[in-house]
Amino acid sequence: MIKNYEEFCRALLGCGFSMGGGSDKGIFALIPYDWQDQQYIDTPVKWHTGDPYTDPWEWRMRVLEERDDIAYSKVFFRSSGYITKDWYGDFVAVRRGGEVFEEAYFNGRLSREAKRIYEAVSLNGAAALHDIKRIGGFLREENSRFERALVELQMKLYITMCGRAQRVNSAGEGYGWSSTVFMTAEDFWEQRGVSLKVPDPLSAYERIEAQALRLNPQADKKKLKKFILG
Repeated sequence: MIKNYEEFCRALLGCGFSMGGGSDKGIFALIPYDWQDQQYIDTPVKWHTGDPYTDPWEWRMRVLEERDDIAYSKVFFRSSGYITKDWYGDFVAVRRGGEVFEEAYFNGRLSREAKRIYEAVSLNGAAALHDIKRIGGFLREENSRFERALVELQMKLYITMCGRAQRVNSAGEGYGWSSTVFMTAEDFWEQRGVSLKVPDPLSAYERIEAQALRLNPQADKKKLKKFILG
């Protein structure tokens, strides 16, 4: 039973990947219970308390802001998840199939909205959610397509979360709620001094599948395939 943030990070580095929310989705999660179920579980780890040591909701930003070996984003079943640096290249291999962004877009595997988001992020090094909408020229009526494309890019590991930031007024002062900040996956890891090794897709798939089955021997093969391929 994980009791705090440090134990979570150690366990995650050993596992390589995990669902991020309070459900294993039939595959694997280091914290497999949500805020509704936690009242029945004897553990100091509780959701949405605001305690940075025992609240898993706080951990998602802590790993991005404090560590150089863990990524967190919407990467599994269009929902949140963690992938460590030792496994990220394998997921890049199976999710992208060897295509860089331009190739995937040219081949029709990414939407126009995804292209606008990706360019806003890549050309600025990092961009907060509110800035991506502004830079990309997204209108309010495009919100649903924007959200789909944002998840699409995370699932393909072309962009990833890297922190949070407030809006800034004309005096340079932050205000309002913080927004999620995104970077390209390449910039995220380069900034952390990590050179990703991307194997061929088949060997990467087999490696991930074997690890997932070690973590959960009862995982359904059909669901596991979707977990791996996105």
